[in-house]
Amino acid sequence: MPKVGILYNDAKAAACRSATELKDKLTNLGWDVFVATGMGGILGYSNPDRPLCHTAIEGLAPPEFDRDMSLAIVLGGDGTVLSASRQLAPQGIPMLAVNTGHMGFLTETYLNQLPQALEAVLAGEYLVEERTMLLVRVFNQESLLWEALCLNEMVLHREPMTCMCHFEIEIGRHAPVDIAADGVIISTPTGSTAYCLSAGGAVVTPGVGVLQLLPICPHSLASRALVYADREVVSIYPASPNQLVMVVDGNGGCYVLPEYHVRVERSPFPARFIRLKPPEFFQILREKLGWGLPHIAKPTSVELP
Repeated sequence: MPKVGILYNDAKAAACRSATELKDKLTNLGWDVFVATGMGGILGYSNPDRPLCHTAIEGLAPPEFDRDMSLAIVLGGDGTVLSASRQLAPQGIPMLAVNTGHMGFLTETYLNQLPQALEAVLAGEYLVEERTMLLVRVFNQESLLWEALCLNEMVLHREPMTCMCHFEIEIGRHAPVDIAADGVIISTPTGSTAYCLSAGGAVVTPGVGVLQLLPICPHSLASRALVYADREVVSIYPASPNQLVMVVDGNGGCYVLPEYHVRVERSPFPARFIRLKPPEFFQILREKLGWGLPHIAKPTSVELP
C-alpha cells in the first residue's frame, strides 16, 4: 500500500479541517496515510540558562515518515513549509505545499485549488524541484554542540542592547576577512527573497549553485553582500567578548559564546518540492513582490500606441 504524509499547521483552522478531510479522501483511495503537525520541525528557542536547545537532525521526522513515503502534503504558510523542509529533507520526501497562510512564497497551490492539484499529483503529472538547504553547526573547538538544517538563512547577530559585533570569517581556503556589523546572514538562493532581501542582498534564482554572505548594518562602506560557490564551507569566529544569538529560518536557534565557532555549508539533503508545472521564478517575484511591474501606472481608459 503506498504511503503519503500530511503535515499541517495546527494553529490554522482551515489547515486542521483540510488535514482531516484529506486523510479520509486518501484513505478511501487506498493510500496509507500518516498525519503530523509542522510543530515537529520547530527547533525551539534557547535562553541564557540553556544556551543549546535542539533536536538532532535525524530526530525531527515524525514516526513513519521515511524513505518509503511517496510524498507529503504540507498545509500552511511559508513558516510551515520551512518547518516541514527540516522534517522531510533528510528522508528525501517530496512535498506538495498548499497555502493556507498569507504570502505563500514557497507554496505551490492554494487550498481552493487542492482538489485539482491532488488529482494531478496522484496521476503522476508533476515535477520535483530540488532546493539547496544549509547545514549549520556550532562547535567548541572540534566538539559539535548544535546543528540544524535551514532552507532560507542562518543569522548570527548581537543581543539587544549590546555593542557592535566583530567576526572573523573564513570561506573555504580563502584568506579570512574581518567584519564589524550588527550581525551576518548566510543565505541560500531560496532565502535571497527573505531576510537577505530586506537587508539589501541580491536576489538569486533558485537553480544557481551559490550561497550569499551579507553583513547586517556593517560599519564600513566596503562590507557588502558576497556571493560565493556553494561548495565552499564557511567558518565564523566571534571576535567580541559578548555572547551572540543564532537563528535559522527565523524559527529557533542557540546562543553562541565567544569561544564557540559556527560552520555553515551546503546540506547533503535538499528540500524537494512538487511542482505542477515547470517553475517560473520571475512570475513568482512579480506576483508576490511586485518585481518588474511598470513604474508608471497606465490608465486603462487611454488607448496606448
